Amino acid sequence: MKKFIGIFILVAISLNLSAQTSKVYDPNANAQEAIEKAVKQAKNEGKHIFLQIGGNWCPWCIKFHRFVDSNAEIKNFVDANYVVVKVNYSKENKNLEILKSLDYPQRFGFPVFVVLDKNGQRIHTQNSAYLEEDGSYSPKKVLLFYKQWSPEALNPANYED
Repeated sequence: MKKFIGIFILVAISLNLSAQTSKVYDPNANAQEAIEKAVKQAKNEGKHIFLQIGGNWCPWCIKFHRFVDSNAEIKNFVDANYVVVKVNYSKENKNLEILKSLDYPQRFGFPVFVVLDKNGQRIHTQNSAYLEEDGSYSPKKVLLFYKQWSPEALNPANYED
């Protein structure tokens, strides 16, 4: 009986920890303020802003967050080149004004990614389905996406003769 109770407690703790870690998006966050703060940081650090738009209700949104966090090469590249803002979309807070200002990225489903330059101007919207492979995200496709929209990739000096 004690063994059964011990197993039950371990399962309950595991489920509780799993539920806590899947709270990637904050429905109460002020997305406009977060983006404005990210623009200031991006200007200071010479980075772009990566908006990860989705919700805690979305398994692919949570999967992407975990995928990036668990891949050291991708995470290091993102940290070096982007200021990340997670923009919530849920029944509690759809952030419709933000999405309108970004030309309605939700048309691609969720998660959807928007890249802003250091001044907060939208330079790309990415349908996340193109980054998927074999029931997950492709490390090669995701890293290539980040590299192609990084500040270095868009530096005009790289393309002068």
